[in-house]
Amino acid sequence: MPGVDEFFERIAALRRDGVAFATATVVSRRGPVSSHMGDRAIVFGDGVMEGFVGGSCSREVVRRQALAALGEGEPRLVSIRPEEELAAAAGEVVVPMTCGSKGAVDVYIEPFVQARTIAIVGLTPVAAALAQLAGTLEYRVLRAVSTEELRDVEGAVSLDELGARLRAMAPGTRASLGVVVASQGHYDETALQVALGAKAPYVALVASRRRGEEVREALRAAGLAPDDVAAIRNPAGLDLGARHPGEVALSILAELIRQHPSPRAFATDAAAVAETPVIAVDLICGMEVVVTRDAISAERDGETFYFCCDGCRVRFLAGAPA
Repeated sequence: MPGVDEFFERIAALRRDGVAFATATVVSRRGPVSSHMGDRAIVFGDGVMEGFVGGSCSREVVRRQALAALGEGEPRLVSIRPEEELAAAAGEVVVPMTCGSKGAVDVYIEPFVQARTIAIVGLTPVAAALAQLAGTLEYRVLRAVSTEELRDVEGAVSLDELGARLRAMAPGTRASLGVVVASQGHYDETALQVALGAKAPYVALVASRRRGEEVREALRAAGLAPDDVAAIRNPAGLDLGARHPGEVALSILAELIRQHPSPRAFATDAAAVAETPVIAVDLICGMEVVVTRDAISAERDGETFYFCCDGCRVRFLAGAPA
């Protein structure tokens, strides 16, 4: 694993890309174990691990526990100890140390599921207030405006680019996507076609009911599916009696949060994390192994077997019974 700076730069890049992963950090150790205080690793939703938090006795434990943490959306402290020390303290997950060294290691695992994403269309006070408020709630904010307006909104994209980005989103990221069109009639229909084409689960139009019906009629005339058009939320947001742009923004986020309360609400969705991992049992030592593309394996009589370490694989190939 690279140094500390590279590790956190890697995390920042993964967060920007909306990738689901968990970090694992060694916070305590008692030798003899191969890990050291501060050793770190990243575990992805498919079970692939980058970094080092210990040898074969702890690596597979950490991998399985990281996948479980991703599924629950909750961090955990994993204590790997000898059999005679398995009493758990509050908040700990205790797993037996299968190696004969009698060492112990504690690993803190923190999951990072896909952040909720909100795409905000328009160069209006409501759009600006919504972007600011959504940022404080740790949404990934994507601003989109017309090509002519790009110079006036830092970091914004065009409507064409918005469509490409929404379509390119991973299914789990799109599962919590909200698109809010607040262009004050300048390009409502175009923006809504982009949002509906990307299958965003929450699409809202900031406009009066009369204007909203005019837009729906135009979209139906353009050939969009009636059910998709009917799903557009207008007026946008919960009915809080909002008038000020900041209040309207708050009502919209309240409605969006009610639909997707937090990243943890969809962390267990198979699309949000990964497919359920396949678990194999090491026939030599009995340890459970997550089957990944880089798992240690060997074949016998046309069947593939998986191992926690190369030592077990070598013993298996040397003739140990299967």
